[in-house]
Amino acid sequence: MVAEEKGILKDSVMGLMARGIRPILEEEGHIKDVLARIVVEMIKREWPQHWPNMLTELEGLTKNGEVQTELVMFILLRLAEDVVTFQALPAQRRRDIQGTMTQNMEKLFTFMLGILGDSVHRYQQLKNDPAQKDKCQGLCRVALAALNTLAGYIDWVSINHITADDCKLLQMLCLLLEEEELQVETAECLLIAVSRKGKLEDRVPLLTLFGDNPMQCIMAAAQKAHSEGLQEKRYVFLKRLCQVLCALGGQLCTLTASPDVQVTIPVTFGKYLSSLREFTVHPSQFLRSSTLVTWGSLFRHDILSKDAALKAIIPEFLRISMRNTLKNGFPSKNDSPSCEYSRLDYDDDEDFISCFNCFKALIGDVIRAACRLDPFSGFHLADEWLQFQLSAPVDPGMNCSNAGDGLCSLLSPSFLEWEAMSFFCECVFRQVLRSPPKEEQLVSQGVKLLERVLIYETRDPLILSCVLSLLSVLLPLVRYTNNFMPAVLTKLFSALTFELGNKGPWRRSLKNVRRHASSSIIKICRDSPDLVVPHLDLLCTQAMLVGENERLSHFEKSGVLEAQVLISNQFKDYELQRGFLVQLVGPAVSVWMSEEVQRAISGPNELISYLGIETLRSGKEKDEDPYRKNRSKLLLCLSAMESVLKRTCRPSDPAEAEAGGFVVGYSSSGAPIYRNSCSEVVLKLLDSLLSLVRAFNSLYLPEIIHKMGDVYVSCLDMLESEKKNILGRPQTLQDVYDSPVYKSTEERMQGFFCTCYDTCWQILGALGSSLQQDYYSLPGLAIRLVNSAFCNLNNMPDFRLRAMMRHFVRPMILSCPPEKYDSLLIPILGPLFTFLYQRLSQKWLTSEEDYSDLNTESTEIMEVELVRLLTREMVDLIGECAALLYTASPAVYPMSS
Repeated sequence: MVAEEKGILKDSVMGLMARGIRPILEEEGHIKDVLARIVVEMIKREWPQHWPNMLTELEGLTKNGEVQTELVMFILLRLAEDVVTFQALPAQRRRDIQGTMTQNMEKLFTFMLGILGDSVHRYQQLKNDPAQKDKCQGLCRVALAALNTLAGYIDWVSINHITADDCKLLQMLCLLLEEEELQVETAECLLIAVSRKGKLEDRVPLLTLFGDNPMQCIMAAAQKAHSEGLQEKRYVFLKRLCQVLCALGGQLCTLTASPDVQVTIPVTFGKYLSSLREFTVHPSQFLRSSTLVTWGSLFRHDILSKDAALKAIIPEFLRISMRNTLKNGFPSKNDSPSCEYSRLDYDDDEDFISCFNCFKALIGDVIRAACRLDPFSGFHLADEWLQFQLSAPVDPGMNCSNAGDGLCSLLSPSFLEWEAMSFFCECVFRQVLRSPPKEEQLVSQGVKLLERVLIYETRDPLILSCVLSLLSVLLPLVRYTNNFMPAVLTKLFSALTFELGNKGPWRRSLKNVRRHASSSIIKICRDSPDLVVPHLDLLCTQAMLVGENERLSHFEKSGVLEAQVLISNQFKDYELQRGFLVQLVGPAVSVWMSEEVQRAISGPNELISYLGIETLRSGKEKDEDPYRKNRSKLLLCLSAMESVLKRTCRPSDPAEAEAGGFVVGYSSSGAPIYRNSCSEVVLKLLDSLLSLVRAFNSLYLPEIIHKMGDVYVSCLDMLESEKKNILGRPQTLQDVYDSPVYKSTEERMQGFFCTCYDTCWQILGALGSSLQQDYYSLPGLAIRLVNSAFCNLNNMPDFRLRAMMRHFVRPMILSCPPEKYDSLLIPILGPLFTFLYQRLSQKWLTSEEDYSDLNTESTEIMEVELVRLLTREMVDLIGECAALLYTASPAVYPMSS
């Protein structure tokens, strides 16, 4: 197109905008958008070289009326988007245009601010005149267009333009917050401006928003919007205003912390904190969450945290946090003012719970930060709340549990209170009691609380779980008393053997409280063994009673065994600990070595018969499973072996280790060679373990699958919970806590196989790191592993192979001494990697599979995801192997190979 034609086209378009367009309220939006796009395309090609007076022409166009002014704002916004945001033109042209825009930015900003100020001024004069309604709407449209255009520029122009003329733009935006029709767009502009990065000295003028008038405008606008109730537009405005306050707080934290700029704490800092507090108490979960990062930054700030206004507001913030940790506001309910807001912010209850859990983790960090500054207030509030809950009656409400009459569910009022209270107390007590010296007053109060928690009794599993959390966090106070540890152990073992009083199937709430108690016992023995050692007899006596209780699962029994192993590490005497461990796992060894179990693990058919899998083919459910004891014995033996192997350790102090008889010699470099107290008992069971693994792998033989049928195949399948985790769809606890642990014998068998497989791989993976030379020096180890752990891999599914790679193969490689690479690793890894490469290559090449399941799409996605995960495991492992070989012998295994 020649220059003359370009000029005709430009004049035609400008004339069309000046005279050929309808009034602002009548013209269609898409017409105005297209006209703006056309002009922008011409600007991108002609300005500034061939259209030097473009800005002057646009400015003249605004004198024709509101619709032309709106169009000019659209043009300037689209130009900024194409040139700066999307960069939708060649690099050289973009640099030319952006450079020219930068040169004229002062003129552009003056022009846009003038349009905004003029349209707002005229709008405010006419808005109360009913006869001027259309005129007002047109002026409002122009003001909105000007605000949107400013928002497109504020993000990238020099910050000096934003703060020019004593921050005229910011002052104007603050005043516009009171105009309801312009509030959201004004807050957007303000947010972009306050969030600007750049040189610290350039950002100092932004703190003028801490002045009396700006702060008053912000507070008044927020209060008015909240007082009008829930309206979606007002709610969006509140969100933006909250973000403005938080961004302003972020700027203050950054600038006051820097030694390069001299910034003092604003006089209105107390007003700012009050404004932030108003958003923290708002019913909206989103607004509460939005303020937490700012509160945390303020409480951790070296300078601001010492300010009297911030210290004064800490007790109030902690009291607000107490209520905010209470889980309410579900979108599906109407029992809280938060519910209405949640329906706007969350898709469903599951989405709400996921976000609430993130909020809870964040508020926990902020509560701890606040308690560093004011431990007494936090402790007093936690003390007050805990004592109230201990004396309050349990109210299951309308959402009572299915597990029994009068028991709470996850939505019961009492449990929600207990859950929130225990979380708040945990945050406070952990921070206050973390490091000495402790205040005597806090210690004495804490000891009294511990005593009240110990004597508190409840038959509700959910509340008992909260009590256990409180007991764990108050445990450090036992050091300040002489007679509480026996009561603590008795309380924990009582929870470990907790019963609901019915003979029905185990509920997950019962299982969870027992597991919580078991974990608490292990944690005490791991973190505070010196408190438990004087009461070892009590621990062993209680553990013996647990072992004799047939109503308890292998998990509870292995948990107390694990706790005893941890305490045995405090003996710091090899022979004494070895004898203790031999006696401890003696019953499990007897079961392992019994003729019945040895026959059962000799092959797949014998194992099927021993576990009772054949009964599944009949399709009949039985109230009492006669083979359940066999499965429990096998699980208990595996768990005992794993506990001893993973928890037994030598003294960390080399001198203590040598004095205790843990050193058996020294390497050529002079490093001590240690022995493990559990080597004797673990290696005695190694052949039995390898036989069991071989039998497990053989369960996938085609002839076994064909003989046993579809029910058997489903028993060997992956658990539904694991499938959901792999697909990124974790199951919400809300759905499963009150259901039976297993719904059928088939599901119970599936859980058994998954647990056994994982435990076997973890034991094999831990052998190397725990036993070192005692394990790697075993004669014929490579052949023994190939004939057991690596047999029948062709028929095993990908999820079993992935577990084997993660829990067994990788730990074995990483803990293997270099001198055993040739005799152990290479004979195993060469065939293993070849097999995996061929298998995965074939699967990646296969584009279509014949899935017989009804939910073909879900099955196919799962298969592809498993192949991807297994491939990643293999590639990562090959890389680690290469690095190890190069580190051991760079000359023999150069990195290039």
